[in-house]
Amino acid sequence: MKITFPHFGHTGVALETLFSKYGVECIVPPQSNKRTLSLGVKYSPEGICLPYKVLLGNMIEGLELGADTVIDVGGPGLCRLGYYAKLHESVLRNMGFDFQMLVFDWQEQGIISLARFIRDLIAPHTPWRQVIADIRFGLFGQLVLMDELEKRVHWVRAREVDKGAASAIWRTAPGRVAAARDAASLKKVRQDLFAELDALPRNDEARPLKVALLGEFFVAIDPFSNMDLEEELGKRGVEVNRAAYLMNWAKAWLFLEAVGLGHGHKVKRAANPYLKRDVSGDAMQSVGEIILHHKEDYDGIVHVLPFTCLPEIVAQNVFPKVTHDYQIPVLSLIFDEQMGRAGFLTRIEAFVDLMERRRWQRAS
Repeated sequence: MKITFPHFGHTGVALETLFSKYGVECIVPPQSNKRTLSLGVKYSPEGICLPYKVLLGNMIEGLELGADTVIDVGGPGLCRLGYYAKLHESVLRNMGFDFQMLVFDWQEQGIISLARFIRDLIAPHTPWRQVIADIRFGLFGQLVLMDELEKRVHWVRAREVDKGAASAIWRTAPGRVAAARDAASLKKVRQDLFAELDALPRNDEARPLKVALLGEFFVAIDPFSNMDLEEELGKRGVEVNRAAYLMNWAKAWLFLEAVGLGHGHKVKRAANPYLKRDVSGDAMQSVGEIILHHKEDYDGIVHVLPFTCLPEIVAQNVFPKVTHDYQIPVLSLIFDEQMGRAGFLTRIEAFVDLMERRRWQRAS
């Protein structure tokens, strides 16, 4: 078996380690780039969203490198994510690829479903205790560390003297974390990476603008899809607090939903006066988080969504009422393959100027 998977946040870090433990050859596609998107656009239905195109491009590149098995995600719900796997498989077979498609339903029985998926896939004769231990190491070891590091990078970027230094360290993190195969080596990697970030020269007197990054999950966490939005904001002295992190999502859906506790009740209560029913995707969170972040004295909100994403379009249409009531500026950025970088940077710079003026006016 030669297995590949699309890039979805930092999941590849844990999957690469897990597969290697069981002797499965893992073919990691190149990091998403212009060719990835071009392939995805070329073979995608008209009007489909950017995440679908990028994920399809990842799979094509993995199959080109010799993979014979593809992991994809599926599930129920109103968002088109539930249809991705069927459409991806149909397109790839029409292109002439011969492969096995393995689909993980992320909403079915949560962590139990994940454990069964991994065991049936690569370790049918491995004791359940070992499978659970390996999943725990990937989720609560490697992926938690990646999220912690990313949050620290956001904090350092807004204060560093040499712009880009924190990002340079961050780019080495996936390979170093994936290479750690046990708790002791992972602890050493954690200490080294945090020490390198803390050693960077920074302006401790800086009072950076605070921005919350909300919106569609994939575009929010994928730097290629959002054109390195977080890094660009950091260069301009803005500290980013992103609502969407992979382990936040995993804890909610793989654990809380599995035992019927639900997730995001605080967000839903905040959003309820403006959006009374869940329209799928991350729309409810996008509305609710604006209100919660206003109470935490944020300077502004950046909302990201892929073109044609219906749940986020619904949320976007609620924003004028929310921003009027809470007096907090929101910048909505819609991403697809046609978006130009020059216009994107101009909008970011104008929004940063707006937040700086607003802070000055409030202080005076």
